[in-house]
Amino acid sequence: MRQLPLAIGPEPQPSFDSFIVGRNAAAAAHLLALKPPAAPVYLWGPAGSGKTHLLRAVARRFLAAGQGVGWFGHARAAPHVLDPGWALVAFDRCEALGEAAQQSLYALFEAAAAEGVAFVAAGRLPPVDLPLREDLRTRLAWGHVFALEPLAEAETRAALRREADRRGIFLSDEVMSHLMTRFARDLAHLMPLLDRLDEFALARSRPVTVPLLRQMLAEEGGAGAGEGEGAPPGDDAEMDRPA
Repeated sequence: MRQLPLAIGPEPQPSFDSFIVGRNAAAAAHLLALKPPAAPVYLWGPAGSGKTHLLRAVARRFLAAGQGVGWFGHARAAPHVLDPGWALVAFDRCEALGEAAQQSLYALFEAAAAEGVAFVAAGRLPPVDLPLREDLRTRLAWGHVFALEPLAEAETRAALRREADRRGIFLSDEVMSHLMTRFARDLAHLMPLLDRLDEFALARSRPVTVPLLRQMLAEEGGAGAGEGEGAPPGDDAEMDRPA
């Protein structure tokens, strides 16, 4: 009989404390000190480089200080209207915006600038290469632009080990090496995989092993669904608004 996984506690919210800096110290330090009025900030880099983590971290810091935050993403329908109670506007996945959303984001950017509201945005491409209207690309490049780099392998291993320890999972060297050699080596892919593996192991009251990982992938539809291919996004997942 399979057991239903029991949630031990709430998942940790993205924060500056939980962000593994790696080679992205300048961006993290800048956002940690951000306060309005301030020049806009744009973060860019590949999946797993920490863009959404940093956006959520700065949003939660503002919320913890009692300041209003507007959170937007590519999937949130236009129009995007500035609320007078906001001190920060965060916009994720800029590379995926359609025509109507681009027009709305431009108006939101202009309104935030006029009101002295801090503005932070992120995308997978630098501003000059974004498939957006020229005036919007120019606005996103106005202020501080940070190129984020994925973690080195040792840092990725450390992040996985820390999360596994938090969950009470024994992640053997064999399992770790399998994860690092058979899957995309970034946290955007590996953390959701660890989530699924944890639930799968708990439901079957079995330790996390390479055979168990292979069984999980087979039941999900074969190794091709996970090994070497895209998995559910981590740092670019849509979040309607920080709570």
